Order: sequence, then structure tokens, then C-alpha cells
Amino acid sequence: MKNPSKWLLAAGATTAVLLAAPAIAALAPGTAAPDFTAQASLAGKDFTFSLKDALKKGPVVVYFYPSAYTGGCDIEAHTFATDKAKFDAAGATIIGVSADSLDRLNTFSSDPSYCAGKFPVASDTTGKIAASYDLKVEAAQAGVTDVRGVAINHAFISRTTFVINRDGKIVATLSSEADHLHPEDHVKKSLAIVQQLQAGKAP
Repeated sequence: MKNPSKWLLAAGATTAVLLAAPAIAALAPGTAAPDFTAQASLAGKDFTFSLKDALKKGPVVVYFYPSAYTGGCDIEAHTFATDKAKFDAAGATIIGVSADSLDRLNTFSSDPSYCAGKFPVASDTTGKIAASYDLKVEAAQAGVTDVRGVAINHAFISRTTFVINRDGKIVATLSSEADHLHPEDHVKKSLAIVQQLQAGKAP
């Protein structure tokens, strides 16, 4: 399989890959989070997700990831699904964002091994949402397949998680590139932060 870039990571013994864009300065804590609406999928059914509406209920964890059905992204989605009840208890909403098509996300969101119907994932095929958060998007590369052997023909967004307080301000930015975080770390750290917010403590 063609090696598309130095950011490629093979997923186990499969031909799947996990890509992340070169590290750049994502929006920092204290910045107002750009509002967005996007087509998303929850348990295999599409709907329109609104960040503004979600923030009315409490803090929101917006996590960007390279692609559904790739090693690290699968681990991250499974971990968020496993800990979903803890995020619920802290009053927090989870939304994943990638450049995957809605068709791919309808399958991924319902897959019991990954999102398991626990939280939604949104489609950012143009990279417009990622760009508004100052995340660079790496163009699609020929010959890249996912863990199922299906070709990935969309761009890749660097793995970055933003924890946004209900006032719309970013309180934490977690980057795999800048902070050397593993996929599970995005879940653990964002959970700890929303729990602190619930307790009235600054993260």
C-alpha cells in the first residue's frame, strides 16, 4: 500500500491507516468556539447537529478525528462510547467531527464496536468546520483503505479535542500532535475537565 505521508500509522495487521494533518496552532483556551451546524449521525440515523443548541444543555466536547474505521479513531470512538454515561452525569454532550461522508458515519455511529449508538458523529466533508477551529486538513491520498479494506477517499483532520463550556468559550484544547496524546487520552482528559466544570472548578 502506498505510504501517503509521514503522519501515516498502520492499524494493526490490516491495510488500514490513521492519518493526522501536520500540527498547527489550534484555537486556544479562552477563545470563543466557532458556532456550527452539521449533518450528523446517531445510531445510524442522520440529523442536523447544532453546537448552539447543545451548549444550552451544558458543556460540549467537540472531538475532531481523521477517519472512521481506522485504528486510533476506532479506539477513541469505543472509549467515548464506553464512558458516555460518565459524560452524561457531568451534563456534557459529545460530538465527533470528521470528513467522512454521512453514509460512512451512519454505519460507524451504529457499529457496536465503535460509537455503538451512544453519541453522534458529524460530517465535515469540506473541512469548513475544521478550518474554523484552525485545524489543517490533509488531502485525500490514493491507495488508503480502512480496517474493512474499503477505500478512504476523503481528507483527514488532525486528532484534536475541544472542551467548550456552556458560555461558548473553549476551556481546553487537546492535540495528539502538539501534546503527544493517545486516542484514549482525549477521552480521559476531556472527561476529567467536564467533571471539574460540573464541580464548579476551573480546569
